[in-house]
Amino acid sequence: MGRLFTCIFIDLLGFGLIVPLLTFMALRFDASPLEVTAMIASYSLMQLFAAPLWGRASDRWGRKPVLLISFAATTTAFLMLAFAQSFWVLVAARALAGALSGDLSAAPAYVADITTPERRAKGMGLLGAAFALSFIVGASFGGYLSELNVTAMLFDEAASGPDYFFPPLLSASLSMTAFFFALFFLPESHRVKSREERAEETEAARKEALGRSLYERMITTLRALHYPHLALVTAILFLVGFVFAHMESTLALWADIAFGWDAREVGYLFAFAGVIAVIFQAGLLGPLTRRFGEARLVVFSAILLGGGMALVPSATGLVQLLVAIACLAAGFGLGNPSIQSLITKLSRPEIAGVALGMGQAASSLARVIGPLWAGFLFQRIGPDWPYIAGAFFMALVFVLAERLRRQILAGGATGAA
Repeated sequence: MGRLFTCIFIDLLGFGLIVPLLTFMALRFDASPLEVTAMIASYSLMQLFAAPLWGRASDRWGRKPVLLISFAATTTAFLMLAFAQSFWVLVAARALAGALSGDLSAAPAYVADITTPERRAKGMGLLGAAFALSFIVGASFGGYLSELNVTAMLFDEAASGPDYFFPPLLSASLSMTAFFFALFFLPESHRVKSREERAEETEAARKEALGRSLYERMITTLRALHYPHLALVTAILFLVGFVFAHMESTLALWADIAFGWDAREVGYLFAFAGVIAVIFQAGLLGPLTRRFGEARLVVFSAILLGGGMALVPSATGLVQLLVAIACLAAGFGLGNPSIQSLITKLSRPEIAGVALGMGQAASSLARVIGPLWAGFLFQRIGPDWPYIAGAFFMALVFVLAERLRRQILAGGATGAA
């Protein structure tokens, strides 16, 4: 587990370094706010289609090959960012990284391979910690490195602006380090089946597919949607991710206009949000769930997210903005895992897979549509409007979440309420 943690942490540390820079790298090429958010959404769009394919590939060929492909692709994408001479190269780099982000599918599967059911939650928690810690550390240093302008120092030149060459180059070196570490030190966790076994499984799957018509598969999905509360929970999950994507995709743009901030300040702000989210997810979520139940936490999270979105446009200084970001990070940190937990508790075993698949699809779709909608509002109406609209949507989520909580109480599922 420690070796997997090391690989993922090193690779995602490079991603964390780049996050606060992406918006400013795009602005360097005179990209509009809508183009900036479209670049951010391109990663999630490609990931939406590619993630299931990488999951199946890791089942068939093993976790390690998929991880190696992902690390190599990430290295290439970072190099494209470092040498980019146009905005569309940035878009291509982010799309490539999203299309080949097999580590997001293979890493959880690796954990499942090497842990017992009793220790699986702890293993997934450690993997989540690697994601969170790498983002916090990376975001803290990415903007600072840009302002430090290591490239100018190395070539003994006068700094003429932020450095957008060295940070992505460093990120590429980190991903390549993760590649070689995994190649030489990470053992394969999944027993790759022989050609004969794969042929037998393919034939069995084909017969099963013939036995179950498209009509029957559609009926299974519709039953999941019509199962009490499940459609409502899925809609809430989509809206929460949709609103949080408003903040993620436009915060750097907003801070640039409102305060004249650069990548360094934005990086610190993202790192602060990451710390708050980790505190609530890792430290407070368990006790709060036992005390209040998942459904009530979803209501609380809607209040926090709505309040945070409403506070951002009115922030006139650092303290007010930190309060707003803390509300947003805490709300998402409480709400998203609580909703995921509700999906598993409110669905019967025979439709659990369909229900979780719908939830994952809703989250992925929200990360695609959310930035595009936020960019449209930012560009066409004004910088504050993604947050005003987000507060409105969270008021709707509050109504839906309170309705869900009452329905669960009426149905006798007090543990979730």
